[in-house]
Amino acid sequence: MEVWHIWVIVALIFVIVEIFTSGFAVMCISFGCLFGAAASALDWDVKWQLLAFAIGTVLAFMTVRPLVYKFFYKKSHEVKTNADALVGRRAVATERIEGELHPGRVKVDGDDWKAVSLGAEPIEVGDAVEITAINSVILTVKKI
Repeated sequence: MEVWHIWVIVALIFVIVEIFTSGFAVMCISFGCLFGAAASALDWDVKWQLLAFAIGTVLAFMTVRPLVYKFFYKKSHEVKTNADALVGRRAVATERIEGELHPGRVKVDGDDWKAVSLGAEPIEVGDAVEITAINSVILTVKKI
């Protein structure tokens, strides 16, 4: 077995380890192993193989890892979750809302929330409203 075979086997082991970890760090080390394998295949000395391994690993951390993060995590910031997901949704008033000074209640997906009106216009029980903002546990709504 030649030395470059060992580099490739170590690279494959790091790929398998990356499957069970997150962060794409171990995969960058695997790229470095491939650089070391290429240096070994060119019959370079061991110190040059290690230097190629180090350079390949650093290059992967600086180039490949940011690209992977940009590709895989670009959508995660666009998805609203928890209470932020309520903004823009529709609800039904379950108590009369008389502006900001006299809050009422609205029901969204079976959950009852305290709500204030965006304008001075009162909202009656059963009126459909749209959630425009959320402040702590109080929704700001407007009549549809």
